[in-house]
Amino acid sequence: MDTAQTKTEFVGHLRTHVGASGTPRVARDPVNEPSIRNWCDAMSEANPYFTDPAAAAGGPHGGVIAPAAMLNVWSMAGLHLGGTPPRDPNEPRVGVYQQLDAAGFSSVVATNSDLYFDRCLRPGDLLTDTTRLLDVSEEKTTRLGTGHFVTTEASYVDQYDRPVGSMRFRILKYTKPTPAEGGDAADESSADERKPRPRPRFNQDQAWFWEGLRARELRIQRFTDDGSLVHPPANANPKTQHMEYDWVVASGKATLYSFTVAHYPQVPSFDYPHVVGLVELEEGVRIVSPIVGCTPDQLEIGMPLELSFVDTHEDVTVHQFHPAAPPRCEKSLTAADVSAGDRLPLCAIALTPLLIVSTAIATRDFQEVHHDFAEAQRRGSPDIFMNILTTNGVVARWIGDWAGDDVVFRNIKIGLGAPNYPGDIMTMSGAVSEIADDGTLTIGFVGRNSIGAHVTGTADIALPGSSAYAEMLAAGERA
Repeated sequence: MDTAQTKTEFVGHLRTHVGASGTPRVARDPVNEPSIRNWCDAMSEANPYFTDPAAAAGGPHGGVIAPAAMLNVWSMAGLHLGGTPPRDPNEPRVGVYQQLDAAGFSSVVATNSDLYFDRCLRPGDLLTDTTRLLDVSEEKTTRLGTGHFVTTEASYVDQYDRPVGSMRFRILKYTKPTPAEGGDAADESSADERKPRPRPRFNQDQAWFWEGLRARELRIQRFTDDGSLVHPPANANPKTQHMEYDWVVASGKATLYSFTVAHYPQVPSFDYPHVVGLVELEEGVRIVSPIVGCTPDQLEIGMPLELSFVDTHEDVTVHQFHPAAPPRCEKSLTAADVSAGDRLPLCAIALTPLLIVSTAIATRDFQEVHHDFAEAQRRGSPDIFMNILTTNGVVARWIGDWAGDDVVFRNIKIGLGAPNYPGDIMTMSGAVSEIADDGTLTIGFVGRNSIGAHVTGTADIALPGSSAYAEMLAAGERA
């Protein structure tokens, strides 16, 4: 692709496939309860209408339904041992992908997913999807590298050929720049060379506290004469001067008592703005600690916090706190309970390897970059990372926990930005941006990690008491 004319001709050839559809693909298995339970386990999804037949029978759907965000899971190809099966040559997108691979655009990342739902899926539904190629972009230069965006649309029907939903999906097929070209690889090298945090200093009298942090325990000093809890650790009971002590392990639950935001001078080993909080532990003592997983404007005195840990050196672990997961709505909201501008609660999600790997498997996405560290690095990523199907599921779970079990989704539209790597925290925030005449609520949201915004998007939902909700239930009853 040395000249503009060659590039134009190449894109023109790829676009000859635009508008064409592939061969309809029937899911290997019908919608089923074991797969739904696996999904809910991995996503920490607790809506009983998905997993509890008794509760679901008494709910608005009259039985178990599948999470809306599972729409495109049912027809995923799955894992084929012994190599990937031959691709359907009649699939237009497959031909485009192969031509991009041959031209050097062999790396791939999902960038957008728009899910639309006609009705809730039930166990026994057997889906067929047909994928149409919508667009191939001109060559674009992105943070990841140079390549082409490819947009497709999959339409889903049930065993009676009745529409149940659709998905508009965009990926970037790209070639990764080298460090010499000033690309992402050079940025990652700089990140690897980041200076470590200043090493904490302590003596043998406080060793028990730091040993606890290495064991993922926040230990609180307890004097044995009267049970007083003290922090920071002291040589003697400040009340009685008694010197014998042991410790208790903090539950990890806390509230924000006060905080300050450090702006200057900036130390290269810390992220800014750097929030330092005075945290009141459930046990009653207060501790100075970094507050992560949110921006300063999202902090509120008295907000609930949860403990987490970060390894700053090979042999040093320190404590930090992030916003606590909000409680699930015990009684579902109705249309009358919500107004435009209402904010959803912050929800900090710890990005553990377990979450990233288990959800990739539950979504039937077996690409190595989501579970194999060495393969992820070989393909240019510093670590494994969360897949886009999981992001859809996490967004839906967070909105459902706020709205209650009775909520139904009309669509979920997301765009991806900064990857979700293990060891980080993603915090969801959002608000009701619009209420339509039929009662449809539009939720605008963003999920941020320490790198930046991982996901931005909107979701349209319907709550009891609206005509939109009655329409969605009626569509399910007609199925």
